[in-house]
Amino acid sequence: MHRRTSSLRSYLCGKTDESALRSQTQGSVWLSKKQISSGKWNFMALIEKYPTIFYVGGGSDRTPPFVTMTEKAAKIASEEPEARSFMEPILVRNLRKMLMMSADCRVPLEKVELIGNELGLPLDFRESLVPKYPQFFSIKDVNGKACLHLEHWDSSLAVTAREERLELEGVPSSNPSRKQVRISRDGNYSGPFAFNMQFTAGFRPNNSFLEELERWQRLDFPSPYLNPRTFEAADPKARKRVVAVLHELLSLTMEKRLTSSQLDAFHSEYLLPSRLLLCLIKHHGIFYITNKGARSTVFLKEAYDGTKLIAQCPLLLHIDKFVALSGRRVLDSCNNFASSPISSRNYSSSSRLHD
Repeated sequence: MHRRTSSLRSYLCGKTDESALRSQTQGSVWLSKKQISSGKWNFMALIEKYPTIFYVGGGSDRTPPFVTMTEKAAKIASEEPEARSFMEPILVRNLRKMLMMSADCRVPLEKVELIGNELGLPLDFRESLVPKYPQFFSIKDVNGKACLHLEHWDSSLAVTAREERLELEGVPSSNPSRKQVRISRDGNYSGPFAFNMQFTAGFRPNNSFLEELERWQRLDFPSPYLNPRTFEAADPKARKRVVAVLHELLSLTMEKRLTSSQLDAFHSEYLLPSRLLLCLIKHHGIFYITNKGARSTVFLKEAYDGTKLIAQCPLLLHIDKFVALSGRRVLDSCNNFASSPISSRNYSSSSRLHD
């Protein structure tokens, strides 16, 4: 799976270390010959892999080796501030929504940083972004941990991506009668509490599964922006709300995906179930889960057309220019959903939704 870098910094410093750089002048980086030859830092392998992005010069007795960007790469790099500028209001909005969903309207900074790359945050967001919006954010110490705190609740933001989609589609605000609308064979249902379903190609739900899924699609549930402490965890409506929280959290990321370990990190903030992976697997029509490697990754299926991300934010569009310049195809973010080992395995058409 190809994982796109989140910023120009990933190309220049993401796989290096500042201690391995001697100096930086006029867009050139002078490399430490000792560290290059030691094998500890595999600079040259990375640099030589992308000749359309990097230019290597020097290396003689009089001139130490240096690396700079090619003219085309430098031109794309010069566009990054504009992309970041377009991205900033999106980041501010998504951070506010993320805090509004949490039980105490705050999240430890270390956890924000954990998914900062996926959100599109600059590395120095604590200094460069948060202080610019004191009306929205503050950093407070809670039990010895620095936390990002919400300063202002905005009810206009307490609308989920799912609700916005239903409004655009003109779905009525109340459930239609069973005689008027029935669930389709693909699991989709036109109702105000329904989720978009995209089952894998090999999944064949039987009638019993569809009947239970229809009941679940019709079931009303509390908003993810209401305090989770006010609900009984065993209540079917509260369980459906957890699905909505996961859906909304993934919707706030650039590529509509997070690793399972990243989601696990937010158990206390969003009161997620202890068996989170099981919850995701049971709702495999909504979430796609990879189990390749040590960390699985959770994708929001409706955000993709096949394997292509449908909507891209300004920062992703900028990064894609670098990917294209490298001579590589602008790769999709995941393999074909239909090939998911988890989504097509360990889940039969008779599995229960509410276990």
